[in-house]
Amino acid sequence: MDPSLPFIELHRHLDGNVRLQTILDLGRQHGIKLPGNTIEALRPHVQVEGVMPDLVSWLNKLHWMIAVLGDYEACQRIARENVEDAHAEGIDYIELRFSPYFMAGPNQLDPARVVEAVVAGIAEGRAQTGLKVKLIGILSRTFGPEACRIELEALLTQRAHLTALDLAGDEKNWPAELFVEHFKRGRDAGWAITVHAGEAGGAPSVWAALQKLGATRIGHGIRAIDDPVLLDYLAQHRIGLEVNITSNVQTNTVPGFAEHPIRQFLDRGLLATINTDDPVISNIDLRHEYEVAAPAAGLTPAAIKQAQRNALEIAFLSPEEKSALLAGKARQG
Repeated sequence: MDPSLPFIELHRHLDGNVRLQTILDLGRQHGIKLPGNTIEALRPHVQVEGVMPDLVSWLNKLHWMIAVLGDYEACQRIARENVEDAHAEGIDYIELRFSPYFMAGPNQLDPARVVEAVVAGIAEGRAQTGLKVKLIGILSRTFGPEACRIELEALLTQRAHLTALDLAGDEKNWPAELFVEHFKRGRDAGWAITVHAGEAGGAPSVWAALQKLGATRIGHGIRAIDDPVLLDYLAQHRIGLEVNITSNVQTNTVPGFAEHPIRQFLDRGLLATINTDDPVISNIDLRHEYEVAAPAAGLTPAAIKQAQRNALEIAFLSPEEKSALLAGKARQG
């Protein structure tokens, strides 16, 4: 990691990054019976140990993080704590993403009010830490197109406070083609587009995200490695890849760290970056991904620096904001 460059996180789910202590606190507050009454007893029900059979099994670890969201104050709290934790990690800029329909579900909250609460929590975190944060709204494809329409309407109530729209969830069973109109409305709202693709699905899923939904960045994108034409397209069109090395191993998207394609992506000039995905579930932070996971995936110090440089290039920031981040690092140096 190069200290002269900004330390940037582009792919982190705030609803998949809830402190274990917060889960305990909110469970007690809302009378929700948890599978453990201490952090250590709760940990195996929330954090991954080893490799899961597939993505859906891994996503089941999210259950207790949203089960305890008993009111809008809880949603605001976890958003604020995500900013606090990113600041404590030494991150200079972060893009946090969330699915209001997913967060609202267990306790039948109003998705629009969830969005409002998350926006308020992010604002609190910014004010307390001074950290630069942007917010990405997710449509959870697993619930189907009609639920995603409701989710989109909720996100649009706070359109000025969001930077981009994402599609996440069960990629295999809910293809991008079902969400074309949703993403047209997102683009019309002025949002950038990033889409989870090439994680549980193959290279055609990445093509669909680009051609059907208008994505300029891809979340994960691992299976792009199977299609040389796609790799050339991603490089030529400067499409960013939000890569999550440890998460990809844990979800069985790749067989192991040594087999991860991020090194090949960088060698071919793709704008691959290093991110955490859901750090509490994976029991990691961004520094771990740079210092442990990236070398395990075969990245040299020069490749890691390139990934760090790529993060600044593909961040959903204006040229002026990028220059300000660089200037801030120069002043620190």
